[in-house]
Amino acid sequence: MQARIASAQAHKWDMLMPLRTSYKEDRGPAKVSYSAGSWAALLAACTGLLCALLAPCWSGRTISAGLPITGSSRLRFSDLVDELTAYLDGARIHFGHGMHGPSAEALALASHVCRAGNWQRSGLFRRRVSRAERARAWRMARLRVSRRIPLAYLMREAWFAGLRFEVDRRVCIPRSPLAELIEGGFAPWLKAGRVRRILELCTGSGCIAAACAFAFPDSEVVATDISSPALHLADRNIRRLGLAHRVSLLQGDLLAGAAGCFDLVIANPPYVPAGAYRALPREYRHEPRLALEAGADGLVAAERILSAAPACLAAGGLLALELGEVAGDLAERHRQLPFFWPEMQRGGHGILLLNACAL
Repeated sequence: MQARIASAQAHKWDMLMPLRTSYKEDRGPAKVSYSAGSWAALLAACTGLLCALLAPCWSGRTISAGLPITGSSRLRFSDLVDELTAYLDGARIHFGHGMHGPSAEALALASHVCRAGNWQRSGLFRRRVSRAERARAWRMARLRVSRRIPLAYLMREAWFAGLRFEVDRRVCIPRSPLAELIEGGFAPWLKAGRVRRILELCTGSGCIAAACAFAFPDSEVVATDISSPALHLADRNIRRLGLAHRVSLLQGDLLAGAAGCFDLVIANPPYVPAGAYRALPREYRHEPRLALEAGADGLVAAERILSAAPACLAAGGLLALELGEVAGDLAERHRQLPFFWPEMQRGGHGILLLNACAL
């Protein structure tokens, strides 16, 4: 069972929120042919190849294996995306963590390296790429393949609910389908004007807490995590987004330290069974194990949250849990509880909602 992989595949647009420019995946690198009957063309081809081979020596640099030899001074953005796509497509890597395939990763990597501020411009793909930008993109691509490092960690950023977050190996990469429900204000289960206090458990990068703060502008958000390193990174994200006055970060195990009642308790806790964790692709081993694995059945954290929820939910409040592939196991174990299974328009599964009155 690869519990967190399913939601990762379904939510590529949270990771690539600005990437709305369409891109033809079936377009391979341009091929150049020379007329065998033309000595001039043959001489030009040989001369061009020789110059390309010697250019690194002239510049005092060498090109690592795997970097295509192209006139990088004339390389377009679309050409860079093409060659990165072909390279990633031929590698034995797993595409997850918000990325649906090689073309999505190539586009994200090229945009990051080229610092494309407005990725919706139609002229982006005709933009020229510098030699330094191309070299940096290929260094990152080779690290992605050789070490199976998720692209978000190489870029040190990920997108969630339209917001950019700094990420590294202290936290899991944001990819939860909860983003869709947060952006919609959890309608019709909650009335936005009545949500005053929100509690988020296992906050990690702080992405869910921050998204909730923007979705419910009149609310106070409390976010907890057992990991001190994760909270340090969450604090950086919360401050950069200008939410330090509204989002409080607490170190504690699940609900420990969270006082009072809340209108919304939301969590994306660890839920990968121990056996399934050992079978995950190598990319997921770069994430903190503490944030993924949750006992033999994957329900250790979820059961604790469910038992503590009645004491911390306000009247009319809502409990929202993302549990991936083990969500059904929790619902089966608690058949007496009327869980809601929201239909996700952008894909994803494993989210359970429960009204306070049912607890």
